[in-house]
Amino acid sequence: MKAQTKIVLVDDNNNKFFGEGPARLLHAIEDQGSLRIAAKSMNMAYTKALKILNNAEQTLGFPLTTRTTGGKDGGGSKLTSEGKEWLTRYENYRDACIHANSQLYLEFFSKQQ
Repeated sequence: MKAQTKIVLVDDNNNKFFGEGPARLLHAIEDQGSLRIAAKSMNMAYTKALKILNNAEQTLGFPLTTRTTGGKDGGGSKLTSEGKEWLTRYENYRDACIHANSQLYLEFFSKQQ
């Protein structure tokens, strides 16, 4: 038996806007340099990936990525400085919650008790 921690951030109306999926999407954008390629690498439709990003950006009030359309030089996407900072803060918070949950699990379910 073990405890599992899942961190989901919701807006004031209790609607999910950020979690592990969007975090993985941002990492894929950073790695691939393209929202379309990042979505494809996650077996996700481009329109769904765009909706996830737009929803998070609208809720947060700042852009997570910059996107340029294609053309002869091709398009691309990259994380903004705010997007990188947000991703780092989310992951640090998530990791702290996982650690705290592990400690609480031991406190409440340790075999020594």
